[in-house]
Amino acid sequence: MKKAMMIILIIIVSFAAATYLFMQQKKFGKLPSGERLERIKASPNYRDGEFKNLSHTPSLAEGHSIWGVLKEAIFSDKSKRKPSDIIPSEKIDLHNLSPEENILVWFGHSSYFLQVDGKRILIDPVLSGAASPIPITTKAFEGTDVYAYSDIPEIDYLFITHDHWDHLDYETIMALKPKLKQIVCGLGVGSHFDRWGFKKEAIIEMDWNDKTTLDKGFVVHTTPTRHFSGRGFKRNQSLWVAFVFQSPSTQLFFGGDGGYDTHLLEIGKQFGSFDLALMENGQYNEAWKYIHMMPNEVLQAAKDLNAKAILPGHSGKFSLANHDWDTPLSEITKLHKDTTFHIITPLIGEKVPISNSDKTYTFWWNGEKNEDEPKVELVNNKN
Repeated sequence: MKKAMMIILIIIVSFAAATYLFMQQKKFGKLPSGERLERIKASPNYRDGEFKNLSHTPSLAEGHSIWGVLKEAIFSDKSKRKPSDIIPSEKIDLHNLSPEENILVWFGHSSYFLQVDGKRILIDPVLSGAASPIPITTKAFEGTDVYAYSDIPEIDYLFITHDHWDHLDYETIMALKPKLKQIVCGLGVGSHFDRWGFKKEAIIEMDWNDKTTLDKGFVVHTTPTRHFSGRGFKRNQSLWVAFVFQSPSTQLFFGGDGGYDTHLLEIGKQFGSFDLALMENGQYNEAWKYIHMMPNEVLQAAKDLNAKAILPGHSGKFSLANHDWDTPLSEITKLHKDTTFHIITPLIGEKVPISNSDKTYTFWWNGEKNEDEPKVELVNNKN
């Protein structure tokens, strides 16, 4: 018995040591310290040693347990969690766009490239083929990584909504490092960029409801979301945010991740309306509905925000939940009946004109043409 206990103890200690050493890798970033930590402690959104959501936000909804979630993940049908065919995509030359074009390109999941009034923007880029510290566990669907690092031009503004692995990818960030002029993120996220060798003056960290002028005519506001953060075992040491981006010609919403709540209506009241809102719509489950919106809630959020158009992302590239890979897009387009806003469903890599309501999009996940999508006039609504 003593020998068996000793073997078990050695296994546990060895596993703990291996885990500790594994998590010392640079890709895990680092926790805030020094002046950055003092600024965090002064935030009204940081209490009892961590950032808090505006509303009480349990990890699991009432009636659900971690064991039930694990059972569903292990024993439910997994045959359609990943596509059986290569995901269709397009590829354009991002280096040689006309400066006059205001366009968006979706890279799948929550990664976007935008050119707005001459500024080039990246949001939560994950181009490495994986969304996990252990790449084999969360690999991108075949066909979704059509853009290589070399295809990305010099970037004026990199927006990071939070530090989860499917939004802040170390390999992508380091590959693009020479091209990134300015980084805009939530409080605490800058500590990761510090460890990765970025200059302090290149990092703008913002609390909820902050405002920063990036350049003449270009302003960014941070707004609350209902989510959490962390790249290791310790959660909520950096802030999860959404962004309101105002340029000379347009107003956009970069939603990041988060469950539905009253903050969305408040954002709509404060900013009037949005030409386009990038919204999460995928990797959801009734068990964790407080931290990821369900499709019907995404549609309500679009109304709350007074969005003229939405692009439902957070799907199409990685399988991080128990639903079929194509369910998020199928469900939201099926539920969409509102004629006051337009749902944009581009192929990965397709050029999306930000202010053109005449462009139509296919239901590419099932090969059907979107015949019923109402046309909405997208106008400049910058306050």
